[in-house]
Amino acid sequence: MMHTRPDRHDTTVVEAGNGCARSRTTGTGVLVPRRSTLDGFAETVATTTGVAIAELDPLTALHIQTQNTLYEVTVPRPPLARVLVRGGRFFPELTEATFGGSSFGGSCVKLAWFGVGLHLEFHVRAEWIVTSRVRSIAILDATAAHGPF
Repeated sequence: MMHTRPDRHDTTVVEAGNGCARSRTTGTGVLVPRRSTLDGFAETVATTTGVAIAELDPLTALHIQTQNTLYEVTVPRPPLARVLVRGGRFFPELTEATFGGSSFGGSCVKLAWFGVGLHLEFHVRAEWIVTSRVRSIAILDATAAHGPF
């Protein structure tokens, strides 16, 4: 089904029934992916593999492989979002950071959750670091954790 909004002739909404994704074309001709909308993000994340910080044991270590980098992440005190992270050019040494969560690179973020296929967002030294997409997550036991606790 295709509608043109009477108040905005430059906006076309394409909708498909039976649970199919909706696409929106704006006046600039930009197609907005379904996962970039709040509803689409929630639907996609609900069916995506991931790990919530609150579900981890203290001192759990994770190996997170993104498209570009292998990150070592230690979660000292779940459910707090403070982590120790090492990997890539932004974290060449073990660095304390606040883990924001996972996103598709837009404004929707699933807080304190590591998601496969999404970008990780870390806050350190007054700036946000967003990784490339996560390819895999390995959960290690507490004996693999870094740092003095």
